Amino acid sequence: MDKLAYTALSAMQSQGTVRAAITNALANVSTIGFKDSFQIASSAVKIEGPGFDSRFQPGLVIKDIIDLSPGTPISTGRALDISMNDKTVLGVQTADGATAFTRRGDLRVNGEGLIENAAGHLILGEGGPISVPLGNILGISPDGTVFASIPSEPNVPAIEVGKLMLRDASETQLVRRPDGLFEPRAEALKGRDFTTGPKPASVASGALEGSNVNPVATMVKMLDFSRQFELQLKLVNETQTLDEAGSTMMRTS
Repeated sequence: MDKLAYTALSAMQSQGTVRAAITNALANVSTIGFKDSFQIASSAVKIEGPGFDSRFQPGLVIKDIIDLSPGTPISTGRALDISMNDKTVLGVQTADGATAFTRRGDLRVNGEGLIENAAGHLILGEGGPISVPLGNILGISPDGTVFASIPSEPNVPAIEVGKLMLRDASETQLVRRPDGLFEPRAEALKGRDFTTGPKPASVASGALEGSNVNPVATMVKMLDFSRQFELQLKLVNETQTLDEAGSTMMRTS
């Protein structure tokens, strides 16, 4: 009897991770550039210790690999809004100075003349953060080159001020950091740049990419999770009832 109760309680505890994953996806349905990632499967884990080899505990196998499938395109017409094509990711600088990646392309120029996104992450170029002259009109080409032109001198050709750090992640697995940014799964590349893949990394200006979370499918997952949780709870209650009935019979005898 205790094995049945222990198994059901262990399953309920592990389902907290599933609930957090589903809730995180639902909370970011409207977040620009958000990518779903959690792939969770159940497995049986053997409990080591004295006694018979008959104790197994349900556990979760979590693969937090970023799904770079495209999200819903959002046309804005704004020159500094970019959406990344295929498996392209954009390099940013984290708060501790490390290198991470994102698909968020709502760019702007801060008060120090550095390009950042709406989340406040500094955008990296091939040589570090990109500094642009304040008051200039900026444009971004498909290969990520940033051009600046003077509004009062329309006949003067635009000059190149930097190039975005764009990488093709088609052959590199990315995982989510605690701050929501992406980084390579390989331990040696944590917080660092990685070699771009074989496909050309490119962007489209004047548009943003929405979240790739399917709200209907995610809600169905939430309903299935709720039913599974209720079933586990019912199993625990039935176990308690059977145990009490068995104890009553023993006292009577």
